[in-house]
Amino acid sequence: MAKSRLFMVLGVIGLLVLVTSFFIVDERQVAIKFQLGKIIESEYEPGLHFMKPLFINNVSKFDKRILTLDTRPERFLTGEKKNVSVDFFVKWRIKDPATYYTAFAGDERQAALRLLQIIKNGLQLEFENRTIRQVVSGERAEMMDSLTRGANEQVKQFGIGIIDVRIKQIELPDDVRDAVYQRMRAERARVAAEHRAQGEENAKGIRAVAERERTVILAEAQRDADTIRGEGDARATEIYADAYGRDEEFYAFYRSMSAYRDALNSKQDVMVLQPDSEFFRYFNTDASN
Repeated sequence: MAKSRLFMVLGVIGLLVLVTSFFIVDERQVAIKFQLGKIIESEYEPGLHFMKPLFINNVSKFDKRILTLDTRPERFLTGEKKNVSVDFFVKWRIKDPATYYTAFAGDERQAALRLLQIIKNGLQLEFENRTIRQVVSGERAEMMDSLTRGANEQVKQFGIGIIDVRIKQIELPDDVRDAVYQRMRAERARVAAEHRAQGEENAKGIRAVAERERTVILAEAQRDADTIRGEGDARATEIYADAYGRDEEFYAFYRSMSAYRDALNSKQDVMVLQPDSEFFRYFNTDASN
């Protein structure tokens, strides 16, 4: 009976030694191995690893994925001494587990607080060197890049690295917001006025070209019409002259018929003419003659 208990105790001890002799490092983790409270190893690849049993060694594990620091908006002063409320977030991760543990005893909350203070100080310096207009519109990306580089130099001593710092939103005080809005409105109005003036200038140029082309076209058309009309009149005169030369009497008769047609087609009801006038020459001529 005593031997059975002894074997059982030895078996339990053996199982405990076996269990405490191995540990697993997940792909999403970093691990630090301690020996009697002293760090002896911190560079572990994911997988199964061995350590001395019976609590001589112990292991602490930390998340090595990219972490997000997202807090409530903070107020900063710009170069114009105007307050702005800035909502931002920070992406960071553990780069050196041993240094990280030494700096914060592995407390992620303490690391986040220290990181937040560094980022806030960096943001204040960046905002102090810029106007509201610069931080709202043109230089935000440049400001974030400069802040990330500067903050990384400071947090290197803590075994962490900053992946990115981004501003989500910048809220302006009411008076500043109104002033910025009016300035932006005036700027847009100025640009619109420039576009309208340029458009009007272009329109005048187009109208001038069109008017010039119209004048040229009308002049050419009038010239061609006068030429054709002159040629027609010359041809008609030639035809009349030829007809007159061939038969003077027939030509006179034809001209009289044309005159009768034009006169009798008139809308006037009364014609005052002498019966023996030249107009009635062929009315008074005997058909036998």
